[in-house]
Amino acid sequence: MTDHANLLAEIDLLGEKLAQAKASITRQFIGQEDSVELALATLLCGGHALLVGLPGLGKTKLVETLAVVMGLDGKRVQFTPDLMPADILGSEVLDHDNDGRRSFRFLPGPIFTQLLMADEINRASPRTQSALLQAMQEYKVTTAGEDRPLAAPFHVLATQNPIEQEGTYPLPEAQLDRFLVQINMPYPDRATEHGILLATTGLEQDSAHAVFTPTTLIAAQELLRRIPVGESVVEFILDLVRALRPDDAEASDDIRDNVVWGPGPRAAQALVMTSRARALLAGRLAPSIEDAVAMAHPVLAHRMSLGFAARARGENLTELIDQTCQKIIGHEAAA
Repeated sequence: MTDHANLLAEIDLLGEKLAQAKASITRQFIGQEDSVELALATLLCGGHALLVGLPGLGKTKLVETLAVVMGLDGKRVQFTPDLMPADILGSEVLDHDNDGRRSFRFLPGPIFTQLLMADEINRASPRTQSALLQAMQEYKVTTAGEDRPLAAPFHVLATQNPIEQEGTYPLPEAQLDRFLVQINMPYPDRATEHGILLATTGLEQDSAHAVFTPTTLIAAQELLRRIPVGESVVEFILDLVRALRPDDAEASDDIRDNVVWGPGPRAAQALVMTSRARALLAGRLAPSIEDAVAMAHPVLAHRMSLGFAARARGENLTELIDQTCQKIIGHEAAA
């Protein structure tokens, strides 16, 4: 078989495993199909996700189910204002052996796992939030002057309550940029909520089962990077990201008037990767411009900021992103 034929065969096999994974997740996690696909896309890309939603909408359940289905060791940290960096990273303790000799021993914190759920991450102080920065970018932590590699694969799925902001510390832009996507979890519709009631209030409940292992997930992440991306998709992503920067020559008047800062190069990288993952989850062999448009809001919204006057006028980042996408598509069609 040629290299191209081998790639197609590997993509087909991965597509079948992903279909099994989605089926296993939906046995235990009902509804929120878009959120499930975004979470799976995040893991396929080897990235981290910020889950935003009110309490009781299934953020914790989704992360727990993903850990089971993807075969990952998962841990949860409840972020509180008194949480210290050492509570996440770990610390050194003084040990005594049988001969009375003393030495320091490192006790690893919960970050030494494969899937870390950072629950209500904005409730911790900036000092504690920053403990995750190195881990999310470099996949290692430095304690007592020593670099300690994290498990592979390593993913952070953090949750945030969009309403309750009293006593919270908003995530800084540098940390938001480390999240591949922001997953907004809305209330379920009536039919979905009806299904949740029937499935969760009886004596028996369906359970998820492992479909992937850490090894097969890493192989899937490597395969995703081999999926070709057409030049038209790459050009669209570049046009979109640059058009959303208020100081760029390609930005529209709406962007200049409303947006304070726009997405950087990491956003373009994220759009390429998540477009591949979306195509793969849909059973297609290559991403299209439609995939990039669908991933634009989850990838870009948390990497942009509206000005004070724009927020007072009720401007919406979703609408600005959608309008910019349509303008670019229109220009390309006219050309």
